[in-house]
Amino acid sequence: MLRVTIELWPGGRESGKRVIATADIARVKNGALADYEVELRESLLDDIGVGEVAHVRTYPRWSASVWDLVGRCIAAALNGGKEELPGRPVLPEVPVHVSRDGRAYVRLREIPEPSRTLFENNLRGSGCPFVLDDPEPRDCAWSHDWQDFLNGYR
Repeated sequence: MLRVTIELWPGGRESGKRVIATADIARVKNGALADYEVELRESLLDDIGVGEVAHVRTYPRWSASVWDLVGRCIAAALNGGKEELPGRPVLPEVPVHVSRDGRAYVRLREIPEPSRTLFENNLRGSGCPFVLDDPEPRDCAWSHDWQDFLNGYR
């Protein structure tokens, strides 16, 4: 089995490293044309579907770098079993709302996954607005916090 580990080194310092994702690749059929299973795990996204098993079938062993196999396995896991990358993601378009008192906010329920989960985890311990004129007043975040998150400042 191969395990690919993704570590985050905050500020480039190894001392603060933490594992944020892994890919487990297992050969399930031997031979010149082998079959593999791959399972991706991401520490912040376990609850939204990451972790499903994908397959790469009849892979010609010893014909390319191990990175070719790893790349194809990751692509298959991300794209419903196809050995190609899905379309390039784009920043989510999230409407900014303005409360009656003029404060700009976003509705968490309008942020698509996985951005919503990542942003909510990022907000832990931060102050969030209670917007009385919103139908779900506790489901909001400051617009500037959302922009800071997208720009990598939070």
